[in-house]
Amino acid sequence: MNVPVRSGARGRSLALRSLTAVALLIDAGVHLHLAPGYQAGSPQGIGQGTLFLLESAAAALAALAVLVRGSRTAYAFALLVALSAFAAVVFYRYVDLPAFGPFPAMYEPVWYFEKTVSAIAEGAGVVLAGIGLAWTRRAGQRSPAGPAVGRRPA
Repeated sequence: MNVPVRSGARGRSLALRSLTAVALLIDAGVHLHLAPGYQAGSPQGIGQGTLFLLESAAAALAALAVLVRGSRTAYAFALLVALSAFAAVVFYRYVDLPAFGPFPAMYEPVWYFEKTVSAIAEGAGVVLAGIGLAWTRRAGQRSPAGPAVGRRPA
């Protein structure tokens, strides 16, 4: 039995996916923009600029996954990316952790425009991806037990 998706639910899903992706893309853009200036402190090895580029790539990939799929896995990945970025920016704002292993010391006790925009986008990404994860979880619990009519069983 097919369970029809109401147009209102589809619209909310598309809006949530879009907003989550926008938050992640803002995060990606800010990190991509700032990366070259932060790599100068560690031209070899894993510098903060390299970490910024990795964060940018992860956020862009998560945004794409949420937009294209909108699945529980996509929202979980988006939540993980946004939460890790938000936790890092807040942690390194207030805690002076020295370099360890190949990772540089990233303490930066100031807030400036790009950092603030990134933190807000990451926080919004955490909330939006969390809502998306909860919605997709609930939708999965409401689906019928058997395969949908017209679909072959997996």
